[in-house]
Amino acid sequence: MDVERPYVASHGQSAVAVAVCHVLGFQLLPRLQASHKQRLYRPAAGYPEAYPHLQPILRRPLNWHLIAPESDNLIKYRIALRLGTADTDAILRRFTRHNVQQPTSTALLALGQARRTLFLCRYLRRRELRREIHEGLNVVENWNSANDFILFGKGGEIATKRREDQELSMLPLHLLQNALVYINTLRLQRVLSETAWVTRLTLADRRALTPLIYAHVSPSGPFLLAMLPWLDIDRALDTGPGSATAYSTPERRPPTHVRRRRAKAQQLALF
Repeated sequence: MDVERPYVASHGQSAVAVAVCHVLGFQLLPRLQASHKQRLYRPAAGYPEAYPHLQPILRRPLNWHLIAPESDNLIKYRIALRLGTADTDAILRRFTRHNVQQPTSTALLALGQARRTLFLCRYLRRRELRREIHEGLNVVENWNSANDFILFGKGGEIATKRREDQELSMLPLHLLQNALVYINTLRLQRVLSETAWVTRLTLADRRALTPLIYAHVSPSGPFLLAMLPWLDIDRALDTGPGSATAYSTPERRPPTHVRRRRAKAQQLALF
């Protein structure tokens, strides 16, 4: 699968994550909820009075000299991640805050700070980019909420760590997802084929249509309540325990060998 523009929530805006995505060849697009708290890095040192309107949000200059010496190692990690010869979690674990003194880690952090500064400038300037990220995340969050609705057993969590058991849980989930979307698509097509809805819906309404809806689905099945008939309580009391018409359990039939022994004893008593 070729990834070009992944959308993530605010927790995915770390500098290391932005740098890793840039090394892999695609751009990370996080949604910044607290945009007024974001800070930009200066492009170069020696110009403290540059950008007077941005002084309150500017930080120290970028460390460009840390990136070039580690370019070969960054390419090596890129190839390992692309080919799948190394675990992604194992590689990212090396670049945590506890390993800041490692040269490759400092280079990746500096690269992430530069790429994140460029993204913040684009994010704050372009309204269409912010709308694109919000729309993409709304689709993903709606899909995740549908998954939580379908996989309601055990709190919606996969408790096992075995890959085979996880696949057994995910395959039926995907099947139910596809069935839900397919049935909703057929229903929406039937409703939209009516003449009244053709002239009533606008272009904005049609863009908002989605087959990923589940408010009309009951995961536990329907519960039908019969409110008109009455319970025959008097009859239940007459046939209850201790009554004259109570159901009496039949006497248990003895086993075959016991019945044969009793029959022989009766024959001996006759003679």
